[in-house]
Amino acid sequence: MQSFNFQGTAAAITGAASGIGRALALEFAARGCDLALADVDAAGLESVAKAVTAAHSRRVSIRRVDVADAKQVEEFAQAAVAEFPALSIVINNAGVALLGQFDEFDNAQLAWLMGINFWGVVYGTRAFLPHLRSRPQAHIVNISSVFGIIAPAGQSAYSASKFAVRGFSESVRHELKMNNSPVRLSVVHPGGIATNIARNARAGVNVRETVNVAELGDRFAKLARTSPEAAAQRIIQGIERNEPRILIGADARMLDLIQRLMPARYWTVLARIFKGLSGDLV
Repeated sequence: MQSFNFQGTAAAITGAASGIGRALALEFAARGCDLALADVDAAGLESVAKAVTAAHSRRVSIRRVDVADAKQVEEFAQAAVAEFPALSIVINNAGVALLGQFDEFDNAQLAWLMGINFWGVVYGTRAFLPHLRSRPQAHIVNISSVFGIIAPAGQSAYSASKFAVRGFSESVRHELKMNNSPVRLSVVHPGGIATNIARNARAGVNVRETVNVAELGDRFAKLARTSPEAAAQRIIQGIERNEPRILIGADARMLDLIQRLMPARYWTVLARIFKGLSGDLV
């Protein structure tokens, strides 16, 4: 299949109010895409829409959507396709974080996180796929994490959701190829990206130490070496190249290599690197 032609198409993006989602909206608009944007942050969506229309002559629709609600995602997809029949790109980007070891959060908190990080990806893929199959070329991008490749101590909830996104995405990609579908699919594994995910994280109900989320956010910001804008550009490059797995950042590439070299024992090496950083998320 030839390189993806963005001009004159449209992209649907969840989690579009900030971070990678916002940066992707601006990058797609610069390449000639209209935009259907979703997030729970209505004010943030308004801000993104204004930024896009100020910089680029593209149409933008915004909708407040909780991606953990299948009906809301389906309604978002229907409205997006109705407004933008040329919609050919779907970015399942919305995500949240939960701090604490396995015995420090409860099942309700885990269900909340899985509802957004995993089921949001499933719902988005299912809602848009019938339309995407009708397009001459189409691409789904599901955002996992480098913690969908390695599983650090203190990240059992987050890693579970991101490993689930990885497994789901890889299997669906294989099915699409087996069925000669025009739809391509990439799964993204960012390393440390300078977003607000750590600042907005929830703490487990039974955490043994008081979690200062603001301090955690500041610490994460110092470690996050990749900007959302650079991440967005890398994702678009991955779409153009039809890359099945998109690693973002030198840290993600390094951790992926260590895991490949030591698939069952990588933590013996990484524990020293992550010592004291179990609360930091990527």
